[in-house]
Amino acid sequence: MTPVSLPRPPVAGDRDPSRAHWMELFFDLVFVALVGQLAHGLHVHPSFATLAIFVALFASVWWSWVNLTFVVDVSPQLSARRLSIVMLIAMFAVGALAVAAPEAVGDRAWLFAAGNALLRVLLLAVWVRMSWAGGTASRVRILAYNGVTAVIWLVSIALPAPAIFVLWALAIVIEVVLLTVTSGAWSSLALDRMNVEHLSERFGLLVIIVLGESVLSIVAAVSDAWTVAAGVVGALGLLLTAGLAWSFFLYGVEAMTSGLEKLLAAGDARGIRDTVGFLPFLLLAGVTAISGALAEAIAHPGDALPAALAASLGGGIALFYLTNAIIARRYGDPWRRVLRWAVPAVALPALLAVAALWLPAAASVGCGVAILAVVVASSELASRSRRLPDRQGSATIY
Repeated sequence: MTPVSLPRPPVAGDRDPSRAHWMELFFDLVFVALVGQLAHGLHVHPSFATLAIFVALFASVWWSWVNLTFVVDVSPQLSARRLSIVMLIAMFAVGALAVAAPEAVGDRAWLFAAGNALLRVLLLAVWVRMSWAGGTASRVRILAYNGVTAVIWLVSIALPAPAIFVLWALAIVIEVVLLTVTSGAWSSLALDRMNVEHLSERFGLLVIIVLGESVLSIVAAVSDAWTVAAGVVGALGLLLTAGLAWSFFLYGVEAMTSGLEKLLAAGDARGIRDTVGFLPFLLLAGVTAISGALAEAIAHPGDALPAALAASLGGGIALFYLTNAIIARRYGDPWRRVLRWAVPAVALPALLAVAALWLPAAASVGCGVAILAVVVASSELASRSRRLPDRQGSATIY
């Protein structure tokens, strides 16, 4: 496809496109429910089959969220009212996904498909309004990316398993392939209109939502068990969640903003695609999977975690830091700096995933907290040592 070159649209006068709008935050409320519904299966039936289903469903949900977020990000001309209409329609679609999630591979598969179809139709409408005038190449991509896939999701409603799931996978594969092969052609649109501040804020808010699901699970599990041991493990679970939050919000958000600005300045549309569209899914899936292990540890602190939840605990922490390391490299951080924190941050949780098969669940969560304490402390010391020469240099100059 030939490159798409569209005039930069005027910015709507009643909203700041560099900030998340209140209606986007309102939309996130139903996304909280969806994440909780998806993670519920890990709490009730902790097995590798349940874990695989969770990852697959979360992939489709993540892909819908990132597509919606990106189209809003590159649509500064959307007024507050039009944006509100888009987000309200999206809320009903995501609400359908949330209701369907517990039985998305069973009796409510049709509803899960219908919710995804509605989201594609909504995205199609926004893209048509924004870039239909871009020529034939633009129209073909728009119709294929959201139009064809919307039809596939709709057709799947009438099919039995496993055909319905094959069509779901086909729809997502089509979108991923189209995004991959046409990144160069659409780079001018993305680079000209992309707002780094808005993207960083939206992803930061999504991480809060996912971490919030873990907090809700911890509180609910302690409330159900109501023992001293459950309270202790619950406190450890909150510390573990706080460690992940500390790592992301003190380092990750700022790194994302500066990293995207570097990629934007370099015109690296593929780097933006990877660090916005693909890699954060792994980070969020890892964080969400941890919640099931914490709930089980609170309910049965003296027993070893089931194998799937042991993998979720250690593997989730390892995946969180591994994804951050890959993203840091894509942003241009040198190997030496990345490996300094990434090796222990990934290797130690990976060992925990094995040790948690034999350790009491309470001890496993305690080890997770200790690992995060080491990683966070190391990051703080490294950050302080980097700031010290700057302060000394300033003192010398002035």
